Amino acid sequence: MNKTLVATALFGLLSVSSAQAATVMGFKVGGDIWNTDASGTFNADSNAGNATGPAQNYDYGSKTQGSVWLAIEHPIPLVPNLKIRENRLEASGSKDSSDFYYNQVNFTGASTVYNDLSNTDFVLYYEILDNDLVALDLGAAYKQMHGSLRVDGFTGSGLTGTATQRDIDSGVVMAYGSAQVGVPGLGLFAFADVMLGLDESGVHDYSAGLGWQFDGVALDTLVRVGYRDFNFDVNGFSDTTQDMQFKGAFAGVELIF
Repeated sequence: MNKTLVATALFGLLSVSSAQAATVMGFKVGGDIWNTDASGTFNADSNAGNATGPAQNYDYGSKTQGSVWLAIEHPIPLVPNLKIRENRLEASGSKDSSDFYYNQVNFTGASTVYNDLSNTDFVLYYEILDNDLVALDLGAAYKQMHGSLRVDGFTGSGLTGTATQRDIDSGVVMAYGSAQVGVPGLGLFAFADVMLGLDESGVHDYSAGLGWQFDGVALDTLVRVGYRDFNFDVNGFSDTTQDMQFKGAFAGVELIF
């Protein structure tokens, strides 16, 4: 693509975002309760080393998870706004019969896997549109994982109990978008938030739903309900290969100062 066209498009985007920037410094804090159904697999090692082996299936249960966030919006031109969101994501499953290597341990018999995909989102974004009818934020994010993949079970002919884990502590660069369409005067709106992995294309984090905004003197309150889908399909990420999905309904509250 012609460099002049790219520069022109970038300047236009920044100009629009500057025009739509907040007129005063603002803060948003919020939290969601998310009822997740987890499913997926992780790959064993092909031998006592770390090469990829066969996928292991477990029956994961449902669990209530949570997210909390803080966003800072300001009127400084060209400087992006900041949002930090902490996401708690854990799943566990068991099976009666196992026969695989993981982290240099040969598991046999019954085993339980604990998959912690908790993460923190660091988002830089511009307000492209911001009015009572349509709001649009675009930017980039870095999803820092801080979980682990642990297997508890038995090993050897004597079925000795053992446990081993690998930390999942790498990060994913992601594209970010957030859109909101409202009904002026009623406080009702529909929303969608999207995060797409750029260096890990099998990672995404979607949510969509409905909300109601109640305007106050010192702060505004938003109540939201919707559906969220987090997919984590990676190969050799923090020495793990897995394809996990967390999805389900959520409800939350956001306060705008």
